[in-house]
Amino acid sequence: MRPGGQPNLQQMMKQAQKMQQQMVAAQAELAEAELTGTAGGGLVTAVVRGSGEVVSIKIDPKAVDPEDVETLEDLVVAALHNAAKAAKDLTEEKMGPLTAGLGGLGGGLGLPGF
Repeated sequence: MRPGGQPNLQQMMKQAQKMQQQMVAAQAELAEAELTGTAGGGLVTAVVRGSGEVVSIKIDPKAVDPEDVETLEDLVVAALHNAAKAAKDLTEEKMGPLTAGLGGLGGGLGLPGF
């Protein structure tokens, strides 16, 4: 703060720039991160990127029962949900400290992702 209670605008802009750079770096890291979700005790494994893109699905042959396709479908959905939760948790871990410092400013800074 400057004398008279005025905030130092130049200092605030430097902080905003630094936060924006950190945000861009965190977003890039998240986009490349691969997270794994499993279901059925490992019978179905899904791999997703932090961006939400599905990379792969692996199904153990033991999970394939032509008489019970519905269970396999449920396991695939559960594995995808598990992987998506891992991606969400990683996003909160990486972005939380950056967004927490904004307080009530939020979108007013024009930072990507807000």
